[in-house]
Amino acid sequence: MPNTRVKWIISQRKVKTKCKNTSGPYSAMQENKFFELLSHQLSYVKIDRSNACLMSKHTAAMNFPTVDTALFLLMMLLPPLFISCDPTTLKQSLDPSPFPSNFLFGTSTSSYQVEGAYLSEGKGLSNWDVFTHTPGNIDDGSSGDVAVDNYHRYLEDIDLMESLGVNSYRFSISWARILPKGRFGDVNSEGINHYNKLIDALLLKGIQPFVTLTQFDSPQEIEDKYGAWLSPESQEDFGYFADICFKSFGDRVKYWFTINEPNMQVTLSYRLGCHPPAHCSQPFGNCSQGNSEEEPFIAAHNLILSHATAVDIYRTKYQKDQGGSIGIILNTLWFEPISSSTADKLAAERAQSFYMNWFLDPIINGKYPAEMMNIVGSTLPKFSSRDKEKLKQGLDFIGINHYTSTYVQDCIFSACKPGPGASKTEGFCLQNSQKHGVPLGEPTTLFWLNVYPQGMWKIIKYIKERYKNTPMFITENGYGEICMPNSSTEDLLNDVKRVEYMASYLDALITAVRDGADVRGYFVWSLLDSFEWTYGYTARFGLHHVDFATLKRTPKLSATWYKHFIAKHKLIKSQSPKHTSKHPQF
Repeated sequence: MPNTRVKWIISQRKVKTKCKNTSGPYSAMQENKFFELLSHQLSYVKIDRSNACLMSKHTAAMNFPTVDTALFLLMMLLPPLFISCDPTTLKQSLDPSPFPSNFLFGTSTSSYQVEGAYLSEGKGLSNWDVFTHTPGNIDDGSSGDVAVDNYHRYLEDIDLMESLGVNSYRFSISWARILPKGRFGDVNSEGINHYNKLIDALLLKGIQPFVTLTQFDSPQEIEDKYGAWLSPESQEDFGYFADICFKSFGDRVKYWFTINEPNMQVTLSYRLGCHPPAHCSQPFGNCSQGNSEEEPFIAAHNLILSHATAVDIYRTKYQKDQGGSIGIILNTLWFEPISSSTADKLAAERAQSFYMNWFLDPIINGKYPAEMMNIVGSTLPKFSSRDKEKLKQGLDFIGINHYTSTYVQDCIFSACKPGPGASKTEGFCLQNSQKHGVPLGEPTTLFWLNVYPQGMWKIIKYIKERYKNTPMFITENGYGEICMPNSSTEDLLNDVKRVEYMASYLDALITAVRDGADVRGYFVWSLLDSFEWTYGYTARFGLHHVDFATLKRTPKLSATWYKHFIAKHKLIKSQSPKHTSKHPQF
């Protein structure tokens, strides 16, 4: 019985190696906290602490004297598959790694959130530069002018990635750094040089670059000239920018994402007005300009066709010779029906159509979801015959940003109070984090983030079934926390909640992979604490703590945990029969 075997190994084996506490980032204090966390998670067995010590940061490189000793250390250090005492989970944990041999583990960042150097070496103003310099837009009055200075410290940050053992890194390119004035000006060679150096440095360390062409930021010039995503001209501008990037970096970049979270972008920028260009109308917000009932659909249409334009350029000019692949990233929520009624189940499906399928259906199937057409068909822009031809280029994979889930209640057949999702333009499906006062998952200090790992498995299953198991990457998943006034650095470094979150969501991902989902990589958000959009520096998501005064980086407990999680699966794969994906490779 696997359960008996686990107990026997942990109770009988003694670790011979004595571990020295370090004075660096992996301190005695962190090791003690880490041990306590593991002891809690493995509480169904008795561990004699006097005969066991947590290995130092060099554990992964050690040669273990016996297989049993190695297995003991792995079980003690790497608990994610043992969080549940369920016998099925225990049995699965002794099986070979569920991840294919070519599975990618990485971290993610975005240009505006980490780079800084906002006017250095020829960069132009972006929409976020202008927005953050307008008083009242950011919670703490800050900006990304310096951020965490990744522009100058990228080599240091790559060393952090190497220490984690990741084999991939997703970052975005600052559009305004490459084209300070969009297509109306010259290409900034210094911007090209910077990303060339970044890409080369990553590859030198064996880290695969995943490049997002735009993550919420764009040149302010295109906003001033024609209203950015509200104009069809944005399609030409984005295609021009994408062409330059493919030409400049495509010989080394094999994974491209056109746009990050366009579904979030149109909601925050053109419906709620809390992101640039701050367009909205009542009752969604109080902005000086905008139309929340129409502009989100116009912007979405242009974003979809901008994606199609970039993919068309890549397929016709570069893909054959460069051998890469291209996709798009959507923010995803799992919408859980608030009751078992047919109406609420239909509302949950409708909520997906007005959120994720709004973009994926046209890109993959060439048309908007039927649920959207039925409710807001007269408002949705139409695809021309030329547009439809371009949309046939589709995508090679889907990027999934997933953090949380929410309940959904039908508002067509039932009366709903005003709230997120309840309006016609949002599909008549009210979102609520609670059911009869009980939250869906464990709440956090971020109002929108509840810990509900089942949602990870459910959304992957949904995408697998709706889009015929198109290859997927989990491009963002992570735990955020608001910095409380009394939070100490020690508290922030000992991010036990983040470790528990990652372990539970990765366990859900493992279940999805075992169920046949073609998921090819997992990226934590984020490598570093950074500028978190309208939160400024008041919210932290990083595996590495950043002192925003000195910009010193320090690994958190979660960095240690993720490092060992990756090492565990590398070791299992190296000792197991070859396990490759059942699905065709790009």
